[in-house]
Amino acid sequence: MIILHGWEGSSSSAYVLAAGSYYFNRGFSICRLNLRDHGESHHLNEGLFHGALLMETFDAVNSLAGYSKDLPAYLLGFSLGANFALRIAIQHSKTPVRNLKHVFAVSPALDPYKTTLAIDDGKAFYRKYFLKKWRRSLKKKQRLFPDKYNFSKMLHAKTCMALTSDMMTYFPQFPSYRDYFRLYTLSQESFQNLNIPVNIFIADDDPVIPKEDFRSLINNDFLTISRQPFGGHCGFIDLFPYRRWYNEVISTILKPD
Repeated sequence: MIILHGWEGSSSSAYVLAAGSYYFNRGFSICRLNLRDHGESHHLNEGLFHGALLMETFDAVNSLAGYSKDLPAYLLGFSLGANFALRIAIQHSKTPVRNLKHVFAVSPALDPYKTTLAIDDGKAFYRKYFLKKWRRSLKKKQRLFPDKYNFSKMLHAKTCMALTSDMMTYFPQFPSYRDYFRLYTLSQESFQNLNIPVNIFIADDDPVIPKEDFRSLINNDFLTISRQPFGGHCGFIDLFPYRRWYNEVISTILKPD
């Protein structure tokens, strides 16, 4: 089981550790993968993370899946990591990942532009939370590569959208932040050529993923969308007994394998 965290999370995020523990206790080998500039990975690459960096993550998943020899490999992503997981499933139809048998996406961001707006326009807690973590990450990158980066002025941005716009200075390959967001925006058409089972878990009360993004999505032979009235963002927690609901569902789905 390869697990991908969300934006400004890491391989040590609580929901990643909980999933890793759950599946490890059920006989899975576990890999908790850090995206670039997440966790303790900032020093490994001079380049900056951005959401359109699919292929390096795809290659990492492909390599990891190969380690299982002939055993099945599964991919589980959360939030932005779930967006990556979905794009890896889509890329799999063109470039197969050896042994990859199923992809699971919990609270995936389908339209990053709308998600960023939802963070900025929703409860202040979420905007402050993500800005704090993003600023901390950028400061760390600047300390490591002071000759390459100076984020001092843009760190005063008051919204995630404003900071995203300012960051385009370091991504001249994108004409604008809207063009950047489009590179990893997903729609119904994105899933039409899937050739591997994909399960999406989304909640109507998710505070940062607009439920309207999922209204146009419909199930097909390989795509199954589980819409729940409650669950928040990557939550889906039952208290009595305490459990993360999606882990139970995924375990049931994988039992035939």
